[in-house]
Amino acid sequence: MLIFKIITMKNKIYKVAGYCMLTAAMLSCNNRLEEYNPSGATAEAAWTTPQGFLTNVNGAYQEQRAYYGKEDGALLAESGTDLWFTANKSTYAGQITRYTSLNGSNPGNPTTSIFRLFYRAINICNAGINRIDNAGFPNVDEKNRRLAELRFLRAFYYWHIVEQFGGIVLRTTETTDLQLTASRSSVSAFYDLILSDLKFAADNLPIDWGQEYSRASKKSALGMLARAYLSRAYYAPAGSAERTEYLTMARNTANDVITRASELNTALATSPADLWNPANNKTDVVRKEALYIISNSTTVNLNYDGNGNRLHGWYLTTYSGRPGLIRSIQYGFDNEKRLQPTLHLLDLFNEQMDGRYAASFQETWNANTSYTWTTASAASFGKSTTIAGTQLVPNTSLALQITKQVVPDKATKPWVIYDRNDLYNTSDGTIKSLTDFVPMKKFLDYTRTSPDTRAGFNDIMVIRLAEMYLISAEAEVGLNNFAAAADKLNVLRVRAAIKTPVNYSEAMKLTAAQVGDATTGRLNLILDERARELCGEHLRWYDLKRILNEDNFASYIKNRNRDITTVENYHRLRPVPLTELNALQNGAEFGQNPGYSN
Repeated sequence: MLIFKIITMKNKIYKVAGYCMLTAAMLSCNNRLEEYNPSGATAEAAWTTPQGFLTNVNGAYQEQRAYYGKEDGALLAESGTDLWFTANKSTYAGQITRYTSLNGSNPGNPTTSIFRLFYRAINICNAGINRIDNAGFPNVDEKNRRLAELRFLRAFYYWHIVEQFGGIVLRTTETTDLQLTASRSSVSAFYDLILSDLKFAADNLPIDWGQEYSRASKKSALGMLARAYLSRAYYAPAGSAERTEYLTMARNTANDVITRASELNTALATSPADLWNPANNKTDVVRKEALYIISNSTTVNLNYDGNGNRLHGWYLTTYSGRPGLIRSIQYGFDNEKRLQPTLHLLDLFNEQMDGRYAASFQETWNANTSYTWTTASAASFGKSTTIAGTQLVPNTSLALQITKQVVPDKATKPWVIYDRNDLYNTSDGTIKSLTDFVPMKKFLDYTRTSPDTRAGFNDIMVIRLAEMYLISAEAEVGLNNFAAAADKLNVLRVRAAIKTPVNYSEAMKLTAAQVGDATTGRLNLILDERARELCGEHLRWYDLKRILNEDNFASYIKNRNRDITTVENYHRLRPVPLTELNALQNGAEFGQNPGYSN
C-alpha cells in the first residue's frame, strides 16, 4: 500500500479485541475494553463513543511495535554508524548497514517499512485528533487525556519521519481517499507541530496509568519534548540566537524531568548491572528509569505479531556447540545475529573502572554441559595436547572467552578463546573474524519459554531518565557551560563506576576542562559518552545525524568503523522510496532527497 495513496479509514472497522492484542500488556486488555467490540460498525461510528474512541487510540500505538523490538528499528537506528557492523561481516541489509547501492529504487526494506507504517499511524492520530469533540467523553479531563495520547504519538512518529527523511509530507488531517499529489513541508514546520503536540501532551497526560504502564504519560511527553528541542536546535546555525533558544529549552526541559523525578515517578537504577539484569526487566527497576516504555506480554498471541521483542537475538554471537556449551535461555538464542560491535565501541570503555562494559557486553561463558577435552578436540581448537583429559564442570568451569583484550598463552588454557587479535585487524580496526565477536547482552530475555524460542517478551525502554542527563549535558556544551555539563555527565559516570573491591567513583568523574577541551571534549566527548550509556538503544544513527553535519558525517563514521567504506554525507537522510514517488502525479516536482539519483 502506497503511503501517498494513504490508507482509507472511511470503511475500516476497528475491533477492540485486535487492538488489545496489538497493545498487549501495555493496555492490560482490561475487562471493559474486552467487552466492547463494535463488530459490523463503521470506523466512523467507532469514533463517536468513548469506548470506541479508546479502541482507536489503542490502535495508534500499534506501529511503534513494528520498529521497536524488531529488526527494522535495530537496523535503521543503530547500524550504519560508528558502533556496529553486520554480524560476521554479512552483506545482509547492506543498503542500511553499509550504504551499499542505497537509493530510492533500492532503499532497503526497513526504510520502506517505517515510511509506510509510521504514516499509517499518523493518519490514525489525525483522525482521532480531529474527531474527539464528537466522541462523547463525559468530562474535559478524560477528553484531554486521550487527545494528549494521540498528540504525543503523532509527535513521536513525526520525529522519526523528519529525522530519517527530512522535510517531506506533513499532514494534520485524516486522509480517507487516494492522494495523487503531495507537497513538501519544511523541517521547521515539522518541529513546530511536534513541539506543540508534546507541550499539550505534557500538560494533559497523567503522571501514571497504573497497570497500563506503557501508555504515554507526563514523563514520556517531557522526555520526548527534551529530545525534540535538542534535535531542533541543530537545524539553526551554530552560535545563532535560535540555536541558543532551543538548546536552552532542551536543557531546561531535561532538568525539569530530573528535578521532578520523584513527582514523575521516575528514578535512576542503582547501577547499570541492575538496569540490564534480565530478571529486572518487568520490575520497578526498569519501569522507574523508563520515561516511555513498550511492554510485551508473555502470552504470545497478545503481542503485535506473535514475535513480541526480538532484540534478544540480534546482538548475540554463536556460543552453542563449543566445548561445554549448549544453547540456553541464560545465554540466549544465538542463531539470529544481526549486528556486532566495532573495535571503536569496545575501546570506548575502560572496563577496569566503568561497570557499563560488563553490564552491556559478555566476554565469558561458564560451561552448561559436561565436557572432557580430548587430544583431537584440543588440536581442532589450536590447543596444547596437555589439556587433554581436562573436564569442564557445568556452572563452574570457564568454557568460552571472547574478549577485546589480548590473552597470552591461549593454547595452554582449557577453554576456547578468541581475543583481540583473533577478532579484529588491530592496525586499522576492521573486523577479522567471520564467526565470533563480543556480544551485547543488554537485551537477554529470561522470559522466553525455551532456548530455541525466537519470540521475546521483554519490555523496551524507548526513553529513559539517563537520557535526560545526557541531553542536559549536550545542551550545556552547546551553551559553553562546561562545568554544568560535567556535573550532569558525572551523575551517570559515578553510577557506572565500579565500587568494589576498589571504588572508582572519583576516578570516573570528568572535569569542566576535560568537557571543554576543543579536541577531545565538547561534542566528541558527548558522542562517546552517549555510546557508553546508550549503545544498542535505537538512538545512535539519530545522534550522528543530529551532531554531525553535511561536511563530516561520512568521515566520522569511516574513521571509526573502517568496514563501512561507501557512506556519503548525503546519507544523513534516507531516500524516499521510489515506489512512493512513482505513485504521485507530481513526483518529479516533489523530488527525491538530495544526493540520490532516483
